[in-house]
Amino acid sequence: MGLVGLSGNIVTVEVDISDGLPHYNLLGLPDAALNESRDRVRAAFTNSSEIWPNRKVTVSLSPAWLPKSGSSFDLAIALAILAAHGVLSQDCIDGTLVLGELGLDGSIRGVNGVLPALIAGHREGITRAIIPIANVGEGALLQSIEIVAFANLRELLIYLRTGEGESFTSESIDESNDPLLDFEDVAGQPRARFGAEVAAAGGHHLLLIGPPGAGKTMIASRIPTILPPLTTEQSLEVTALHSVAGTLSERSPMSKMAPIVAPHHSATRVAMVGGGAHVIRPGACSLAHHGVLFIDEAPECATGILDSLRQPLESGTITIARSIGNITYPSRFLLVLAANPCPCGKFAGRGLGCSCSSVQVRRYLGKLSGPLMDRIDMRITVEPVGRADISSLTLGESSAAIAVRVQAARAVARERFAGRGFELNSAIPARALRTDFKPDRPAMNFLHDELDHERLTARGLHKVIRLGWTLADLAGRNQPTLKDVTDAYELREGGIS
Repeated sequence: MGLVGLSGNIVTVEVDISDGLPHYNLLGLPDAALNESRDRVRAAFTNSSEIWPNRKVTVSLSPAWLPKSGSSFDLAIALAILAAHGVLSQDCIDGTLVLGELGLDGSIRGVNGVLPALIAGHREGITRAIIPIANVGEGALLQSIEIVAFANLRELLIYLRTGEGESFTSESIDESNDPLLDFEDVAGQPRARFGAEVAAAGGHHLLLIGPPGAGKTMIASRIPTILPPLTTEQSLEVTALHSVAGTLSERSPMSKMAPIVAPHHSATRVAMVGGGAHVIRPGACSLAHHGVLFIDEAPECATGILDSLRQPLESGTITIARSIGNITYPSRFLLVLAANPCPCGKFAGRGLGCSCSSVQVRRYLGKLSGPLMDRIDMRITVEPVGRADISSLTLGESSAAIAVRVQAARAVARERFAGRGFELNSAIPARALRTDFKPDRPAMNFLHDELDHERLTARGLHKVIRLGWTLADLAGRNQPTLKDVTDAYELREGGIS
């Protein structure tokens, strides 16, 4: 299977062995890694007690126009050579999707992109696949294909020739549980905790501003624990993206928990949105699909890095254009930014320890551009933790208790938006906000006044209404009232004075 992004193209491996000087010729636009398959396959044959045909070997990967890359073709090439040499029945591998890299000792090593390759194969009617044992976790997610997985070439050939041997199928894998963080670990910070709950309930983007050690990172890292579990379809999407990127070692393929991706503030634009010269890989904003993208020390990011997120924040997808083609990855994520209030980080509470000038404070937070901040729904100040919070013997509210309220609010929204193509309050179209989903009259009058005084943009007005719907859902009201809208407005403007 030749992958282009998450889309796959079936590649047929053909081998011709003819008389002539011993030679190996690989056709079909292979890249450097694929060209090196000859030496890997030959050494794997030798160390698996198989005979390399000492004749002219021509391997063709069709369609010939499709560029092929990576080492995942090794195992398919090896089996095709054995079939052409007459030492393996072709019937046992016909119509089978084969993925895997060969080690020199004959081991079958894991490769990236197994799940999207299997999904593409299923769409093409393939019912059987041979994959490395290292990838059996993600392979088990697709129940419609018979998965056969082995650790080395010798055992696989015994299985194909005799039907004997131990194969690992999807029934052999148990679903794993993720270790959970919990909101009860967070001391104090009721406003920031409430902001995280609102963000999870409605899919709203969040900025946390506070001094070092106040709990910004603790709160952000626990947001996935209050998000609803992923559906099977969502889980497949997330696992496919992480499989293509090669980051499944950080996440169980069976996981139903929303992902959280936290790139360092020194990350490049390519690392943030995706890209690459020969293989276009998803970036952090796609790996956080259906989950949380958390960027700590946001003002420290290089110029343009955060602004590159503006388009996926609006559309939910990211299109990467390169000379080798255009690829679109899904990127519907909850953005959480964390920032210090000033360069020294001490401009909080009474601000007695801060040595920054007012100009430095404004310039520091000014690194977060206006267009980006206009797309952030909530800006919350996280105050330093007090003595009473630290010494209290009572733990904070647990993630399980918060998650119950979040799921109840989402259920109300899902029922309200049934048949409209969206489920979250943050996704309500602007036109619908002016017709079917308007707040009550006093609330709209308040918003129009703020708009007339240029304290609110048109996008900001829509953001406040969507946020008001989430506050109404959490409070059990059928329509946002003036209180919901003013509270939403305060949450949107409250983080920066």
